[in-house]
Amino acid sequence: MQEEDKIPLTEHLEELRTRLIRSFIAIFIGAAVAYGFKEVIFDLLTKPLIDVLPKGDAIIFTGLPEAFFTYLKVSLLTGLLLASPWIIFEIWMFIAPGLYKKEKKIMAPAILLSILFFTGGALFGYFFVFPFGFKFFLGFASDSLRALPTMKEYLSFASKLLMAFGLAFELPIFLTILAALGLVTPDFLRKNRKFAVVFFFIFGAILTPPDVVTQILLATPMILLYELSIFGAMIFGRRPLGVSEEKENEPED
Repeated sequence: MQEEDKIPLTEHLEELRTRLIRSFIAIFIGAAVAYGFKEVIFDLLTKPLIDVLPKGDAIIFTGLPEAFFTYLKVSLLTGLLLASPWIIFEIWMFIAPGLYKKEKKIMAPAILLSILFFTGGALFGYFFVFPFGFKFFLGFASDSLRALPTMKEYLSFASKLLMAFGLAFELPIFLTILAALGLVTPDFLRKNRKFAVVFFFIFGAILTPPDVVTQILLATPMILLYELSIFGAMIFGRRPLGVSEEKENEPED
């Protein structure tokens, strides 16, 4: 790109403003649609807990507006999820013109794969970790202690865990991008495998309920994803020094 062809900063800011407005409108539309199905969505979200609650128990709300605001938050989160493809498109259209050819080749598939891995991590937490974790917590109930989970507390706890599992499953994408940029190598990842394994178990102990089963349920897939990262680094890692990359690093006209 020639110096005289560069877009002024004010035009960049105006474009950013336009794309942010479009993204917020998409979230609002998604949230409005989701609000019409708020009970169904919340029931689906709470199913892992309901399945392990003692017969006759239910999730409660302790304040008059709690149910309304919880449903509103569920609708907003669902709206964000529904609008995420459009938001990602807007982000890509904003940053793509400033990327080099090689950067586009890396970022375009990385964005798509990151969505799949994040979704896979959230689903793994929902279907495999939630039942074990909730059963562990409910195990503290007794004749004199009764679990009465509230809507607000459950939504906060569940959304944080789903987000954490989704981000944890981004590990291979993150490490592969670092390898493609030349910041890490397959040999470096292999040599530090043992430290990574220790970190994963510590991370699992902090993130999940304090029992061995759920800790292993998080640490084990992260170990497998780390091995997948090494494989990805071998395929997409930066070529050895001395290989010309000037042609790939030329910005598009």
